[in-house]
Amino acid sequence: MDPQLVSASQAQTKNASSTPDVDRRSANFSPSIWGDYFLAYASMETMDIEANQSIQELKEEVKRVLMSSPPSQRLELIDYIQRLGVSYHFENEIYQLLQQNYNQYSSYYDDDDDLHTVALRFRLLRQQGFKVSCNMFNKFIDVDGKFKESCVADVVGLQSLYEATYLRTHGEDILDRALSFTTTHLEFAMAPHGRVSPPLLKQVAHALYQPLWKGNPRIEARHYLSSYQELNTSYFSDSLLTFAKLDFNQLQRIHQKELSNITRWWKELDFVNKLPFARDRIVELYFWSMGVYFEPKYHFGRTALCKVLGLISVLDDTYDVYGTPEELKVFTEAVERWDISVMDSLPDYMKVIYQALLNVYTDIEAELAKEGNSYRINYAIEAMKIQVRSYFEEAKWFHQSYTPKTLDEYMSLALATSTMSLIEITFIVTIPGDIVTRDSLDWLSSDPKFVKASTTIGRLLDDIRSHEFEQKRGHVPSAVECYMKEYCATEKEAVIELIKQVNDAWKDVNEGLLHPIAIVPRPLLLLILNFLRVADVVYKEEDAYTDGVGLKDHITSLLVEPISI
Repeated sequence: MDPQLVSASQAQTKNASSTPDVDRRSANFSPSIWGDYFLAYASMETMDIEANQSIQELKEEVKRVLMSSPPSQRLELIDYIQRLGVSYHFENEIYQLLQQNYNQYSSYYDDDDDLHTVALRFRLLRQQGFKVSCNMFNKFIDVDGKFKESCVADVVGLQSLYEATYLRTHGEDILDRALSFTTTHLEFAMAPHGRVSPPLLKQVAHALYQPLWKGNPRIEARHYLSSYQELNTSYFSDSLLTFAKLDFNQLQRIHQKELSNITRWWKELDFVNKLPFARDRIVELYFWSMGVYFEPKYHFGRTALCKVLGLISVLDDTYDVYGTPEELKVFTEAVERWDISVMDSLPDYMKVIYQALLNVYTDIEAELAKEGNSYRINYAIEAMKIQVRSYFEEAKWFHQSYTPKTLDEYMSLALATSTMSLIEITFIVTIPGDIVTRDSLDWLSSDPKFVKASTTIGRLLDDIRSHEFEQKRGHVPSAVECYMKEYCATEKEAVIELIKQVNDAWKDVNEGLLHPIAIVPRPLLLLILNFLRVADVVYKEEDAYTDGVGLKDHITSLLVEPISI
C-alpha cells in the first residue's frame, strides 16, 4: 500500500514536543507511487549463471569483431557499443582505437566529404577527450558562409551533425550555427511527406527531444536496444545486440537488489510517518544515483549516494517548508558540531533526522576505512555543513521576506542551496581505489570553473521548472523572478535568458572535459557529467522529482521491466 501523506497539522500533533502551537506550512507533496514495491526483490539472485556464461562468451566475440574490423567500420561499431550501454566492458579497446584515429586525424581531414562520417568522428573523438577542431566542418560551408544545400537532403548526416554540436565549446560559431541549421531541417524532415523511413524517423524524433550527449546513459541504452535492430545498416550484429540485452538484464538484477535494500533502510527509518511533511522519493533518488554510476563496481557508491540524497531531500523540505527559524538555528548549530551529544537539544522530529544523518556518514566512513580512505569522509561532512548553512541562510531570507536585489545576489546563495557541490563530492569520495586523492578533493571543494558550471546548470534547470510551484507554496524568489524584477522582463523572456546561461555553462563543462588537470582524472569529471545528464532528464519538462509521476516510465523501463531476449 502506498504511504499516505498527512497534513502539516497532523504532523504538528505527532511532534507534540516540537512547538505544537506553531502554524506550519505544508507543500502537500504527493505520496510515493512506489511504496514498498521493490522490497519484493530482496530474495532475488543477482547472478544468472547461465546468462553470465553467455555474456562472457559474447563479450569476447564482440571484442574480436571490434578489434579486427576495418577502419571504415570501427567508428560505427564504437558508436553502437556506446549507445547500447556496454562500452564499459571495452574502455581500453575503444580508447586505443580512437587514439589511433586521432593520430591519423590529418589524413582524414581533407579526404572525407561524407557529413555523417565527419560528424561521427568529431563526436566520438571529443567524447573521448580528444581536442579535435571544428574546422573539419568548413568543407560543408558554401561561399556565402551557410551550410551547403546538399546537406539538407542528408537526414542521417544532419542527425550526426546535430548530435556533434552538443559537444561545442565557447567560440565555436560554426557549431552554434550547425545546431540551428540541423534542428530546423530535422524538424522539417519529421513532417509527413514520406521521405524518411520509420526507423530513422523514430531516431530523429528521439534526438530532437533528448540529445545523446545530455542523455542519461541507461535511458539511452534502453531506448537504443529497442531500435538498433530496426536500423537498416550493414554494421548490424546479432552478437552485439544479444550481448547488450543480456548485460542490461544482468545490471537490472543488481540494481533491483540494491534498491530493495535501500527501500528496507528507508522503511526502517519510518520518515513517511515521522516526517510526513517531507517528500517520499527514495526510488526516484536511486534513479539519480544509478544515473551517476551504473557499473557493478560502484555498488557502495550508489547505495551511499542514494542514502545521502534521501537525507538531503528531507533537509531541504525541513528548511524550506516545516522548520521554524528557531528550530532551524538549533539544528544548523547541531550539524556544525557533528556530535551525537547535542541531539537532546533538538525538537523530536529533528532528532530523527540528525540521528540518521550521523549514522549514514559513520557507515560511509567505515566502508572507506577498508581501503585506507577514511580521510575522505571529512570532505563529505564539511560539504554537508556548508549545505546546511546555505539552507539556513535561504530560510532567513524567506522568513524575513527578503528579495535579492539582483540575479547575481540570488545566485551567490542559490548555487550553494542547489546541493550540486555536496552531491558531487559525495559520489566522488565513495569511488573505490586510489583514483581519488586529497588533491582532487581539494580541487573539487574549491569551486573551480567546471564545478561552478555544473552547479549553475542544476540550479537554473530546477528554477525554470519548479518556480511556479515553489512560489505558490511560499519560497524565496527563484532565478526567474529575480531576472524579471531586475530587468523588467516577462516570464518568457526570463526563461529564454536563463536557458541561454544553461547552454553557456554546458560549454564550460565541455571545455573542462577537453582540458582536465592532472590532479583530477577525467573519469571523475565524467561522473559529474553523468549527474548533469540525470538533471537534464528530470527537469526536461517539469520538476519530475518532486512530482514523482514524471519519472515513472523511466524507472519502470530501467528497474522493473527486463529486456526480451
